[in-house]
Amino acid sequence: MVEQDTIKLLRECDAGVKMGVKSIDEVLDSVNSEKLKQCLTKCKDDHIKLDSELHLLLTRYEDEGKEPAVMAETMSWMKTNMKMMMDDSDKTIADLMTDGANMGVKSLSRYLNQYKAADETSKRIAKRLIHLEEQLAVDVRPYL
Repeated sequence: MVEQDTIKLLRECDAGVKMGVKSIDEVLDSVNSEKLKQCLTKCKDDHIKLDSELHLLLTRYEDEGKEPAVMAETMSWMKTNMKMMMDDSDKTIADLMTDGANMGVKSLSRYLNQYKAADETSKRIAKRLIHLEEQLAVDVRPYL
């Protein structure tokens, strides 16, 4: 059970990291503030670094990870593009990033509770990812 919960938690973290990177990529070119752009770039880089660690662990379990759910990606893309068409300001970008980060925290916290038997290494990674998402929401507040 430990191994299965570990793999499942790592997969969900992998999907979450990929979703975060894609979300940032969708808005990065539209950011006006250099400081906000640096904040989002750092967050993206931190996600990519964490994803590298995730893939090392997943490789040990001979698992390829998980892509974000197609429906979640599609809904995120639609919401982002609709909001950005109406107002492509840094305020809108901060709002989108806050919503995404909060959804990430909620989902990852649910998975941490669901996969209680996961090993401590995978739980630490999930908690680090949660912290990255929480920090992003805090960092973009001045732009709301």
